Amino acid sequence: MTLHDLTRIAHRKLSLEARFQSFSRRIADFSGTAIAFTCAFLIIVVWGITGPLFHYSDAWQLVINTGTTIVTFLMVFLIQNAQNEDTRELHAKLDAVLQELRAGRGMLHDPELLELTPDEILEEVRAGED
Repeated sequence: MTLHDLTRIAHRKLSLEARFQSFSRRIADFSGTAIAFTCAFLIIVVWGITGPLFHYSDAWQLVINTGTTIVTFLMVFLIQNAQNEDTRELHAKLDAVLQELRAGRGMLHDPELLELTPDEILEEVRAGED
């Protein structure tokens, strides 16, 4: 494999990851809307109404069980991906805030500060405010 091939594969992988991130974000955002809830509710109502038509058979029950299982299984991955993205963004913002706090208090060059966790730094900052 040449370097060009490896670069192309890496670019394709990044593109796939970016598309999946975008897709999972849109689905996670949509799944929390009133429209999504209404659609899910209507599916359950239609399924319930068709019960007498199918004599409440095993196949009729299997339809809703299989459908909800598949949707739940896929949603776990999509929502987890969206939450992971949110967590990364939150940590990046917290890191920026902590850097600003350190700079504002002249704490940038304190070697002991580099060994502290963010929680310990916040405790020190709060203690300094008293």
